[in-house]
Amino acid sequence: MTTPVTIIGGGLAGLTLARVLHVHGIQATVYEAETSPSARTQGGLLDIHVHNGQLALRAAGLFEEFLGIVHQGAEASRVLDKDGKVLLEERDDGTGGRPEVPRGALRQILLDSLPAGRVRWGHKVAAARTLGDGRHEVAFADGTTVTTGLLVGADGAWSRVRPLLSDASPQYVGTSLIETYLFDADTRHPACARAVGDGSLFALAPGQGISAHREPDGVLHAYVTLTKPQAWMDAIDFSDAGAATARVAAEFHDWAPELTALLTDGETAPVPRAIHALPVDHRWDRVPGVTLLGDAAHLMAPSGEGANLAMYDGAELGKALAAHPGDVEAALTAYENALFPRSAAAAAEAFRVHELCLDDNAPHSLVSFFTGHAQAG
Repeated sequence: MTTPVTIIGGGLAGLTLARVLHVHGIQATVYEAETSPSARTQGGLLDIHVHNGQLALRAAGLFEEFLGIVHQGAEASRVLDKDGKVLLEERDDGTGGRPEVPRGALRQILLDSLPAGRVRWGHKVAAARTLGDGRHEVAFADGTTVTTGLLVGADGAWSRVRPLLSDASPQYVGTSLIETYLFDADTRHPACARAVGDGSLFALAPGQGISAHREPDGVLHAYVTLTKPQAWMDAIDFSDAGAATARVAAEFHDWAPELTALLTDGETAPVPRAIHALPVDHRWDRVPGVTLLGDAAHLMAPSGEGANLAMYDGAELGKALAAHPGDVEAALTAYENALFPRSAAAAAEAFRVHELCLDDNAPHSLVSFFTGHAQAG
């Protein structure tokens, strides 16, 4: 089977591209490894930024639908030290420009905006190869294949499409997260709920931190951050939830109990997430008929920009293809010429923020960063 545009990955990047192409009358097929839209939970809240994520949603014709899923009040944030002292607090007055929405709801808006059959579920990529003349073949784990005149890798950190363009692979940045959830927090975990406040919490110290979001329906979504070698994390048996929690919690023995309870009182098994990133200046030479979006192109330290950049990439590629009908290479050249400096600047800033959150002056480094941005604005 041959298709004109094949998108690998049904996350926000790939779906935004498919939707923008649909708006311009260009058909694309999305192949997703997950077996259905509900095969797994889609994570917590995303702050969608005026200068990229919101522009992508406008290009997709979905801005009003986006406004309908905004979690009101969630732009509030506070920075604490490890003793629970509030060092900085920002209220959500509705003018922040970074409204929070549930990732799953945002993905569903994109899915609902596509014609039936445009997303093919249960298609895990086994391999991809170049056929010449700008064509590529993708082989799936179920034995089927697809040949395409334009292959787009929107398949995340461990992209199977990236090797067609680049030898780069994500590297561990020295920091890992441990994810937990608390439910009905105001009733069952009031001390934690008070510490988190109305929106986001950043409690930091050199080399470690505890952060959390208040999500709809009284949910607290927490992440514990540790600067540790990969081997240290690998030595913890996370299949034994109690022992793993105790081992991680021991690193925070002198922290305020309302903060450590975000880990120790977690109602889901702790999930480790090692942070990997591509080189800040990751780029590739133009290869006919193939390109990358989102984390496949520019995996970076978490900074709140990843999902926004992914959607923006999808929208920009979609617009470039619409602007160059019949000339895929001109579209890809225009897209990548803008992509590379944009993603390099964002990755450099993401690493800067990541480092100041955990440096020797944490949490005061982050406070200075926030106040500096506020004064600049």
